[in-house]
Amino acid sequence: MISSPIWLPATLMAGGMQAWRTAVQRRVGKSLSINGAGLVRYLYGLPFALLMLAAYRLTFPAPFPSVGGLFLLFCLAGGLAQIIATNLLLMAFHHRNFVVGTAYSKTEAVQSAILSFLLMGERLSAPSLCGIGCGVGGIMLLSTGGRRMGPLDFLKALGQPAALYGIASGFFFALTAIGIRRAAQEVGGSDPIHAALIVLAVTVALQTVMQGGYLLLRESGEMRRVLASWRVSGQVGFLSAAGSACWFTGFATAPVALVRIVGQVEVAFTLAFGHFYLGERMKRSEAVGLMLVALGVILALAGAL
Repeated sequence: MISSPIWLPATLMAGGMQAWRTAVQRRVGKSLSINGAGLVRYLYGLPFALLMLAAYRLTFPAPFPSVGGLFLLFCLAGGLAQIIATNLLLMAFHHRNFVVGTAYSKTEAVQSAILSFLLMGERLSAPSLCGIGCGVGGIMLLSTGGRRMGPLDFLKALGQPAALYGIASGFFFALTAIGIRRAAQEVGGSDPIHAALIVLAVTVALQTVMQGGYLLLRESGEMRRVLASWRVSGQVGFLSAAGSACWFTGFATAPVALVRIVGQVEVAFTLAFGHFYLGERMKRSEAVGLMLVALGVILALAGAL
């Protein structure tokens, strides 16, 4: 059920910020390990998450809601799933280019639809389901990287590391969305932005402890490089916190699968960043795939409105 129209602009903003953050984070990842590159978004994002929550509460004063153990459990589960998903996505980048690695992970739209139905009973309209199919088709076309591939070639490509890491990343991103939505529901209240910012602050704090603790135990020397990269990593942290605030607002106010379908506009931003920021050329198949993704988003919106 859609509880507020704010989910749409929040989701569109989230897509743009996530593409920007991922592009910057990939550059950071060239000098850090996978776990180090993953930590920067939480360690440097936490101050911004806390600042956004404090600023919002000062602007719109309200009693702080009482939350229980389930809230923390859902924040922990969603945060851990996001850590795994992010690391898998960074691993995919090591095998294919920025655009293709992201494209594989965006199968999360169809995975979110299946998981949210099985775990939460959320249903979508027929146009929205058609939008999922269209969007996934466009993403699969993007995933070919401009090569001519028949059905058999495509099936073989799905067994490559980039595909496996990307699809697994999409699965855990879908679990992240479900965990965050359930955490926001535990907060309750009539202000979804307030709930989303509370979930964000708690989740990022837990993620910082989890991944930071792992890094100190297993890659202690990497922590020094993470701290030394503060100039660029600070940008990652800000973009991550701002983008997550938008994502979490979407998850708090609309079905998970619908948010993820519309969130596929991130692919358009990804192509733009891949072309202008990372110097990767856009191929004809990527342009066609992008149009299919856009059509999928339009169908999803038609089914939701």
